[in-house]
Amino acid sequence: MAIKRSRSHGLAIGALGWLVAIWIFFPIFWMFITGFKTEVEAISTPPHLIFRPTLDSYREVFERANYWHFTFNTVAISVGATAVALTLSIPAAYAMAFLPNKRTRGTLLWMLSTRMLPPVGVLVPIYLIARNTHLLDTLTGLAIVDMLTNLPIVVWMLYTFFREVPVPILEAGRMDGANRWQEITVVLLPLALPGIASTGLLSLILCWNEAFWSLNLTSSNAAPLAAFIASFSSPEGLFFGKLSAASTLAVAPILVFGWLSQKQLVRGLTFGAVK
Repeated sequence: MAIKRSRSHGLAIGALGWLVAIWIFFPIFWMFITGFKTEVEAISTPPHLIFRPTLDSYREVFERANYWHFTFNTVAISVGATAVALTLSIPAAYAMAFLPNKRTRGTLLWMLSTRMLPPVGVLVPIYLIARNTHLLDTLTGLAIVDMLTNLPIVVWMLYTFFREVPVPILEAGRMDGANRWQEITVVLLPLALPGIASTGLLSLILCWNEAFWSLNLTSSNAAPLAAFIASFSSPEGLFFGKLSAASTLAVAPILVFGWLSQKQLVRGLTFGAVK
């Protein structure tokens, strides 16, 4: 009886999980099929589930905008911001995890609180700083903003992962003559590699999906895929077929990347305190 009840409970949880997954995935599926419709079919009511697929929307998207230019900008900004964020966060998280003082907890909470600040609240000062330092509409300027935006999350995640590393292992390294640099690079980083990898993947995804700063700090030279999508929202009205085709092209690389790296991401997230 208990086994039958447990099996029913498991089936119910599984069914609920599938319903939630379908609910989350449905907008992506709808965007994908709408990209293969004509503009008339895309706005028809009730919507057509059976239609003749066409590549007209994709053809117009490629004729109207340089997709590869936007993709290159997005990759350069995301990889650059993530690399710098990890470089700065590893020593900071190490100091907070293994050399804490009375201000460590307050510093961590303050860093996390900056993520709760609405970006529009600091739009004017950051825009003026970028303009006066000639970083407006540059890859460097947007990469710096994305890096600073995600830095608190990166430090927090690395801090929790480093806290999982047994201190006696680091002490054994010191007894063998390892200095601080060797302790971090030879002992700590290999042990925390799954956590560092998952943190880097998450930062990469956040940078890829960032839209607010992309739309306000870039125009053409450094515009990423978020601006590519927004360019198909014209004053004459929304063209859902072309907008869906552009959105599919913009999210496809990061979806494939997330799908391929999901095992590494889950392994890393279950390594530390984020369980």
